Amino acid sequence: MADPSDAILSSSFGEPSSPPQSPSSRTGGVDPSSPPGPQFEDEADELLGNNDLREEEEEGEELFGDNFERDYRTIAHLDTYNAEGLDQGDYDSMSPGARAAAERELRKRDRQDALASGRMRPGLLYEESEDEELGPSQPRRRRGAGERAADQNMDFEQGPEQIESLEDIKGHTVREWVSMAAPRAEIKTRFKNFLRTYVDENEINVYKDKIRQMCEANGESLVVDYNVLANEQQVIAFFLPEAPTEMLKIFDEAAKEVVLSYFPKYDYIASEIHIRIAELPLMEELRSLRQLHLNQLIRTCGVVTSSTGILPQLNMIKYDCLKCGFILGPFYQKQDQEVKPGTCPECQANGPFEINMEQTLYQNYQRIKIQESPGKVAAGRLPRSKDTILLADLVDSCRPGDEVDLTGVYTNNYDGSLNTANGFPVFATVIEANHVSKKDDKMAIASLTDEEVRSIQLLSKDERIGDRIIASIAPSIYGHDDIKRAIALAMFGGEPKNPGQKHKLRGDINVLLCGDPGTAKSQFLKYVEKIAPRPIFTTGQGASAVGLTAYVQRSPVTKEWTLEAGALVLADKGVCLIDEFDKMNDQDRTSIHEAMEQQSISISKAGIVTSLQARCCIIAAANPIGGRYDPSLTFSENVDLTEPILSRFDILCVVRDLVDPVEDEKLARFVVGSHIRHHPSYSEGEGGTQDGDTFQHTTPSALREVEAIPQDLLRKYIVYSKEKVHPKLHQMDQDKVAKLYADLRKESMRTGSIPITVRHIESIIRIAEAHARMHLREYVHSDDVDMAIRVMLESFIDTQKYAVMRNMRKAFANYLAYKRDNNELLLFILRQLASDHLTFNRNRYGGDFELVEVPEEEFIEKARQINIHSLAPFYESELFKKNKFIYDRSRKQIVQQL
Repeated sequence: MADPSDAILSSSFGEPSSPPQSPSSRTGGVDPSSPPGPQFEDEADELLGNNDLREEEEEGEELFGDNFERDYRTIAHLDTYNAEGLDQGDYDSMSPGARAAAERELRKRDRQDALASGRMRPGLLYEESEDEELGPSQPRRRRGAGERAADQNMDFEQGPEQIESLEDIKGHTVREWVSMAAPRAEIKTRFKNFLRTYVDENEINVYKDKIRQMCEANGESLVVDYNVLANEQQVIAFFLPEAPTEMLKIFDEAAKEVVLSYFPKYDYIASEIHIRIAELPLMEELRSLRQLHLNQLIRTCGVVTSSTGILPQLNMIKYDCLKCGFILGPFYQKQDQEVKPGTCPECQANGPFEINMEQTLYQNYQRIKIQESPGKVAAGRLPRSKDTILLADLVDSCRPGDEVDLTGVYTNNYDGSLNTANGFPVFATVIEANHVSKKDDKMAIASLTDEEVRSIQLLSKDERIGDRIIASIAPSIYGHDDIKRAIALAMFGGEPKNPGQKHKLRGDINVLLCGDPGTAKSQFLKYVEKIAPRPIFTTGQGASAVGLTAYVQRSPVTKEWTLEAGALVLADKGVCLIDEFDKMNDQDRTSIHEAMEQQSISISKAGIVTSLQARCCIIAAANPIGGRYDPSLTFSENVDLTEPILSRFDILCVVRDLVDPVEDEKLARFVVGSHIRHHPSYSEGEGGTQDGDTFQHTTPSALREVEAIPQDLLRKYIVYSKEKVHPKLHQMDQDKVAKLYADLRKESMRTGSIPITVRHIESIIRIAEAHARMHLREYVHSDDVDMAIRVMLESFIDTQKYAVMRNMRKAFANYLAYKRDNNELLLFILRQLASDHLTFNRNRYGGDFELVEVPEEEFIEKARQINIHSLAPFYESELFKKNKFIYDRSRKQIVQQL
């Protein structure tokens, strides 16, 4: 392609002539000895034709002569461009994400060229990363300076040097470097551009939306993900942990300017905007904090054990001179020392000075203590704790009992008492919190994305969602469908009521597991601790009355009596799990009577008279007297628990370890398969058993055919349903409940088992509401009432003597058969008949039997009692074959292989 400069020169001054002949003509001037005339123009043409443009510019050649119109004449052979290599096609406008990706590629290429040519030293961070931000190119520098000038309405006089070499700290420490004016201005500009321009993979301007949401809520905290910042602005992300105090001040100023550019009047609502750094990659344990971490940004986690009240802290202070009345200040207070005035600038007096209360500014201050989580403390060691300071809007963001994820600046302060005890000089350390997130908040309804809410609502439309939820409860435990159903109902819970704010009715469902040892009772409690919201786990042997309710102690700081919360208060709006419930002392157990029914704890100690909320459901596990459950005795005779506390449990689950050769073999296979699969070196395709599906199913019965729900989705499903769904009792079948209650009262008095009280009517209502909530229904249907009656009856019948139990199952067969598969009922009857025949043969003939035979006539007679007349589908079902039953049509016998 022809050079445009040649075209301009040639078109301006014509074709080149002979070279210049005199020094005077090289300078473009006129020789004083020669007279002026047309010869001057000819010599100028010859000079300019030689293309010596640089010397002409240095000497200042006059380009506007008498014939400057010649510059614009047409020269056909020079006014054309070479068409080869030109792309004249049309292109669509790029999306913001594509543009950002292209700019990253261009910056990466420019930086590689600069490094190769030696114009720039290598950066400090992420040199191998594809999203290079270090060392922007020259056009990028000009654009950055232009944007800053537009943002700040000022000329940038320092030049672009510090933009190119922001990572080159020139021998200073990071703290000194970011405190200088030029790097500080550049960091501020880059962070503002990051907040304004960052888009995610869905082309959404993330922080613009976050700022809008923050302003809608009248908040003053903007959460920034550190990993996103590191990908977009590597140098800033590198400086942040090294000099957090200075960097966060710059971030706060930049964020405030960005917010005010969107909402100009927002400073009337919030005078400051705080940037909160979340998801710092490195998590430090409390016991691993050392001198190395001082004045660094750290991230740690723990449980809040105590918190002070919210106090005002001096932020900006002004003083009155008492001699002349002059107002001194403002003085900005630091966290570690008090700033006081020296002399009055008006009267030169050294004091006295008094704080000007009207013009002094305060900020909220709270001190909390966090302790290592119990599960992370090494064996044989005591948990460590650390004081944490919460400022501004972080105060009251957590309360004792919360497990928190904390990001903050690890700093020190002078403690005189510590020096006295340990010798001078020793400093106490605290964490100045920057971001606090509770473990419960991560599961809060606000944290669910639209996609997760859609998947939850889609899941609720499944016809068998109830069975799927029950099949997903404790998948590592084989069988025990009744316990899994009770735990699922307890976690969903009923609807609490308080008519007229005068009489509270609880909505939480209390469950008691009682039975033989080795039946996974404690394992169920540990599973609930992992999946339920706000769980507190304790054991009866290690829990006292005050440990469960609340205790009074003298504060070491203020020397006043303070009230500390116990397990039931900490589990407010959660689940309290009590293992070894029968090992508690009677006086300790009676202390939770009020908490189980009224869901409050009344305290009257050391001059403190108050009532604390304990709105939690209780799931307890107990062992029977003598170790094993005796079916020939009633529940009350088996368990050393009083009637008042038994009546407060909505569901009683009796767990019995029965001998059944077929089920025992399946259980053993499941346990062995579970151990094989969870071995650290196990990989898919290795090992296994002959029964290929034993690894995939956790429950016998019809629930095997149901697909389980992932645990993470199940946890979110529970949180969503408790927050959004409030079932109403609409056209409930009152006659059915009334008749059932009358029948149960009669049977209870006749058999002498657990007493049936009015509380059990409320239990049926609560279970029905929990079942409706499980299906995300706004109204309680008849299906929910029937399921509640079935659960209540199973709970009641299982607590009877064995002889009474069989008669009651016949009497209440219609209720118990609700939503049970006919094949499941028939299997239950057939297994009972097979067990009776096997026991009879062993008692009569002795020895072991490899098979047992059941006459078909007996089976048909039992099936007719529950209104089932066609047995052919059952003989052909998978359930019949999997339990090793064979139907001998010729002999009219049903044979089970042992």
